[in-house]
Amino acid sequence: MLLAGFFVLAGINHFVMPEFYLRMMPPYLPWPMLLIYLSGLAEILLGLMVLFPRTRRPAGIGLILLLIAVFPANIQMALHPETFPELNPWGLWLRLPFQVLFVLWVYWSTLHSSSAPK
Repeated sequence: MLLAGFFVLAGINHFVMPEFYLRMMPPYLPWPMLLIYLSGLAEILLGLMVLFPRTRRPAGIGLILLLIAVFPANIQMALHPETFPELNPWGLWLRLPFQVLFVLWVYWSTLHSSSAPK
């Protein structure tokens, strides 16, 4: 399933490139590296859970909550494009509505009545 692969790879990236994610962290959040590793671990575990019918529904709920929880980091990126000189500033703003699309993708793939087990 594409959704599982997307989140597992995104989660692995937290461990491969933690300094990139560190630049995303809003300064008011404590223990930024711990949060980066925990969110990466959550993406990996929840992504893997999507693969199994029995755990797909709780994984979907978890992924949606995770996407909501990391949204402040996406706002931080858009408000501080100087922190990401390698990225197009407009692209940082375009990431924000994509979070909604990701939530819808997770919902459709894991919680929608025709795709989720009862």
